[in-house]
Amino acid sequence: MSDKKRRNFTPDEKVAILRKSLVENVAVSDLCDQYGLHPTMLCRWQKEFFENETRVFEKKKNSRTVRLEKKIVQLENKLRNRNEVLSDLMEEHVNLKKTLGEV
Repeated sequence: MSDKKRRNFTPDEKVAILRKSLVENVAVSDLCDQYGLHPTMLCRWQKEFFENETRVFEKKKNSRTVRLEKKIVQLENKLRNRNEVLSDLMEEHVNLKKTLGEV
């Protein structure tokens, strides 16, 4: 059995190590030696980092924005329904005028 204890790195530590590799061009072997990492672990962190990079640039919607967006959808639906009802009424009105011979 190995006497080495498994080390858990914080997200900040992982980013700092990845930054050294990707930005500062420190060799992977040097980083692995320095931090006691296996190269596949560093590759896994890098893969996970790039799979989630778009989340950094996504804007979070606050609850007010979400409420307003829901209200807009409700009002648009209400307006659409009102327009459909008006269209039906106008059609019935024209048909009634035709029936009465007023058109």
